[in-house]
Amino acid sequence: MMASQPTIENTMELPSSIFNLDYSSRELQLKVIGLGFLFYSLFFLFSHILSTTLSLTYRSLPAKEKVFWDLAATRAMFGVQSAVAGLRALIEDGPVFDEKVTGQTGWSWFNVLTAVSFFLFENVALHSSSVAFRSFDLPLAVHHAFALAGFAGAVVWEHVGHFLPMVTLLLEMSTPFTCISWMLLKAGWARTLFWKANQWLMIHMFHCRMVLTYYMWWVSWSHWTDLSIHIPLPQLLVFFSGLALLTFLINPIWTHKKTMQLLNPVDWNFANKPTSENGPREEKAHSS
Repeated sequence: MMASQPTIENTMELPSSIFNLDYSSRELQLKVIGLGFLFYSLFFLFSHILSTTLSLTYRSLPAKEKVFWDLAATRAMFGVQSAVAGLRALIEDGPVFDEKVTGQTGWSWFNVLTAVSFFLFENVALHSSSVAFRSFDLPLAVHHAFALAGFAGAVVWEHVGHFLPMVTLLLEMSTPFTCISWMLLKAGWARTLFWKANQWLMIHMFHCRMVLTYYMWWVSWSHWTDLSIHIPLPQLLVFFSGLALLTFLINPIWTHKKTMQLLNPVDWNFANKPTSENGPREEKAHSS
């Protein structure tokens, strides 16, 4: 009797998804964080090379603003990833949504670890830039410090649930619009319909951020007993301190500034520089 031949399905097994890896391994966690840091650093470099090649506006910027441009592009890419992860946590039935204090899964672990990578990259970039350009942005430094501490805590205390961290990532929904707004403003497009439409969408995203922080307070209140039992005190202090800053200080200030920017387009990041009134820089440069 002849032995049965292996089927195509048995001989052509697909590699397991990155979401199906064993994230309980500390070695794997550190590898993902390291690779994520390398990825965001390379994306930053890629933005510089691509912008230098294609954008006359970029080539005309001072060095400090070029760094900000490349950081904005990297943040925008991370913002898209974060928005997808946050929306998935809100709408997908599964352990993350059903068990809001202790629920975890492979895809949520991947996003927690890459968030650590990104905020580690942000802190390195911020402080390196501060040294290089002899400047320091205290509010931004505090924001980045809380973000890194919060997501790093979710890795250190492995039993912490991922619902609130994933919803926190959804706050990045405004970041791609912020990137587009600033780049177009620097190119002299602030009087165009496209820039204004993007600005309206960005302001709407900031209002959604405010609603989302209220929702996070409600979830925390509704699950307070479980939070106090399962979440270590240092992690609770970092989370609620950061959430309070976002709710009562950062979101209102940013929403106000972006609304004022729609009415009076200026570069808030670099000494309130006014935008060009003579049309897009790119078009002017090409026509010269």
